[in-house]
Amino acid sequence: MIRGVHHVAVSTGDLDRLVAFYTGLFGFEVVMSTEWSDRPVIDEIVGLEGSSARQAMLRSGNAYLEIFEYRSPRGRRPGLNDRTAADHGYTHFCIDVTDIDAEYERLVAAGMTFHCAPPQLGAGMIRATYGRDPDGNIVELQEIIDPAIPFTLERTDLIGGTV
Repeated sequence: MIRGVHHVAVSTGDLDRLVAFYTGLFGFEVVMSTEWSDRPVIDEIVGLEGSSARQAMLRSGNAYLEIFEYRSPRGRRPGLNDRTAADHGYTHFCIDVTDIDAEYERLVAAGMTFHCAPPQLGAGMIRATYGRDPDGNIVELQEIIDPAIPFTLERTDLIGGTV
């Protein structure tokens, strides 16, 4: 039985910097941190030979964010903004907010870059914008305006609703 999405994972060259970004600006909390090396079973799982890494699991509301810093093999870093939402693979993850304009202003003031300010969509059901974390990963800010939309957090069993 599939219960739902548990986490999104990202790889970084600087674990401490990315953990500080998500805990400091987004209010995630670190619930676990660990590291490994010389673990053939992990090498088999991740499909890498001789891997070693540090990792942290962060939580916010109903979801987790897992961050890895591989020491071996060293990860490659594409250009900060080379990845687009149309590229194959991970495109973005979404942070649900209750006041998108205030969050956008707070994050811009803290140095986060965005593709645009949250647009006004008239009688739209959702307002959203995409920004970038320090590694160039796309992070969506989303405010659900219409509570009747079928995918609000309240409709999950983790935020007081029912599935």
